[in-house]
Amino acid sequence: MKGSEVHQMGDAELVEALKEARREAFNLRLRNATGELENTARLGVSRRDVARLLTIARQRGIDLDKELK
Repeated sequence: MKGSEVHQMGDAELVEALKEARREAFNLRLRNATGELENTARLGVSRRDVARLLTIARQRGIDLDKELK
């Protein structure tokens, strides 16, 4: 996910993308721990996506504690 894509998202769409990115990161970590993950580079990409989404959400002042529950 590119930074320009994230900047163009609306607030609700950004929160949904963050939920999905966190879910994907968790699943990748789980698959890596069990030895099922072949492309381990996706772990880093997933972590960067989560960080990018969190950064933009904080810049916009979105209350993530309230939104992610």
